[in-house]
Amino acid sequence: MKGETMERVSLQVYSAENKAQMQSYHLTKQQLEYTAHPIDALKKCKEDPSRYPVVILTGIIPAGFFVLHEKIGVRPYSKNPNAILLRAYSVQTAFQGKGIAKSSMELLTLFLAESFPKIDEVVLAVNSANDIAQQLYKKSGFRDTGRRIDGKSGEQYIFSKVLNFK
Repeated sequence: MKGETMERVSLQVYSAENKAQMQSYHLTKQQLEYTAHPIDALKKCKEDPSRYPVVILTGIIPAGFFVLHEKIGVRPYSKNPNAILLRAYSVQTAFQGKGIAKSSMELLTLFLAESFPKIDEVVLAVNSANDIAQQLYKKSGFRDTGRRIDGKSGEQYIFSKVLNFK
């Protein structure tokens, strides 16, 4: 069917070329209850060299964003010294419902294998009320660890995914 083919999804380390597009990145008020806007997350990345911003591209257009956080950032979530924290994950409103989140999660393991070869676990915190995100993570191989923490918008469930690419 002509015109319905979705552009290829890929993950790319954030670069200054993406800055203008990040400034016009749109998330709803409800989404912002659960995640940081990329501009805010990028400010924290600039201040903390253990945070790595990543852009989810569909074709050449930034459709989503997340941050990978090593070292001290992951400690509240995992005792594993080879774990990394996935934080500030989002897909822009206009790109939701197109399989981009699912594709980005499928690409994450390979991206980590190439960019962070020592990492063997990914952890994240997801809001207890964010059922859609919980389902995405579970379908992508994350497991609820049973641990809970308080977050800016309420209780957070700690999820983990063990990586088996070694």
